[in-house]
Amino acid sequence: ILSKKGVIILPDIYANAGGVTVSYFEWVQNIQGFMWDEDKVNKELKRYMTQAFHNIKTMCQTHHCNLRMGAFTLGVNRVARATLLRGWEA
Repeated sequence: ILSKKGVIILPDIYANAGGVTVSYFEWVQNIQGFMWDEDKVNKELKRYMTQAFHNIKTMCQTHHCNLRMGAFTLGVNRVARATLLRGWEA
C-alpha cells in the first residue's frame, strides 16, 4: 500500500546496518587507541549509509526489484564473492 503511494520503505537489513556500522567504528577506535568525536562518527556513518543506499538502489535498477530484495541480493552476492575469493566451494 505504501509503495503504491510513493512512500520509500527502507529495508530492515539496511536500517539495522547503521547500528552495526557504529559498532564497527567503536571496534576500530579501540584497536587504534583513539576516540572519534560525535561529528566524526556522524560524518562517517552518513558516508557509509549513503554508499550502501546507492549500492542497493543500483542493484534494484539492475534487477528490477524493490529495495528489500535489492538489499538481500547485494548481500548474498557479496557473501558468494567472498567465498570464491577465499577458495571455498559452494
